Amino acid sequence: MQVTPELSIGILIGLFTSLLWAISTNIYKSQSKEATVIAISALKMWAALAVMSVIVILPFRTTPFYMPLDSLIFLISSVTIGLVIGDTIYLISQERIGVSYAYPIANTYPILTYIVAIFLVNETVLLSRFLGIIVAVTGIALISRAQAANMESDKAIKFDALGIGVSFLAATCWAFGSVLLQMGVTNIDPIDANFVRMLFGGAIFIPVFLGLVKRGMPLPTRKAAKIVLVAGFLGMTIGSLLYTFTVKLIGAPIAALLGSMSPLFAIPISVFFLKEKFSPKSLVGAVLTVLGVILVVLAV
Repeated sequence: MQVTPELSIGILIGLFTSLLWAISTNIYKSQSKEATVIAISALKMWAALAVMSVIVILPFRTTPFYMPLDSLIFLISSVTIGLVIGDTIYLISQERIGVSYAYPIANTYPILTYIVAIFLVNETVLLSRFLGIIVAVTGIALISRAQAANMESDKAIKFDALGIGVSFLAATCWAFGSVLLQMGVTNIDPIDANFVRMLFGGAIFIPVFLGLVKRGMPLPTRKAAKIVLVAGFLGMTIGSLLYTFTVKLIGAPIAALLGSMSPLFAIPISVFFLKEKFSPKSLVGAVLTVLGVILVVLAV
């Protein structure tokens, strides 16, 4: 593949997006005792919607808001399948089999994204790219497995076929969500595309959140809500917008791979700020991840 300026910019944006997701994810985890998962998901989505509502009507935009019906359908499908359904069932799998198993399984989604893109958007079939994705995903899995092992207790988790199956289902949802995003953003401004995604994603969370509160779900503390909103600005607002730009510039398969690299950026965060040990497994995973990305970018 020829390394064009568009590809270079897309890769840099994708890597920065992954960094933002790594930072925000660690912040979300720090508030897990003060706010439920659904509350965190809803707050960050609503924060993103509020900011995107302002951005989309800025007077100095070069193009007016434009949203054809076919793009609207693809974008609504993308956020529903990827962010709402995919994220929710991933959390179910995480509860059943633990982070150290659920996260590596679910993060095979870049492989599935490439396969789905071949059928839905006629992505070019390149053996070197497919192998590069597999190598990078293997590295990401090693890193996330090592990091999760430090966080989880030593208690053994029994084999759970349903939990494993749900993890793969989450990966499938994320893959289809990424490709549908590519199909939806092709002919429109990424700002308009991301606004629509946040609008419908935020709307879906309203009845879910209110229903769970009615059933007894505790509200997040005021401090936790503020922290989640700040993290949501980094991860969901800026992160999702930049990811939409990345998909438009370089396509869903490479964007999905770059987006899944947050564990790689989480290594220095956990080592320098959380004082966690740096395991040899993480080092091997980091090397494989970088090599895999190089293979994907330079695939011919």
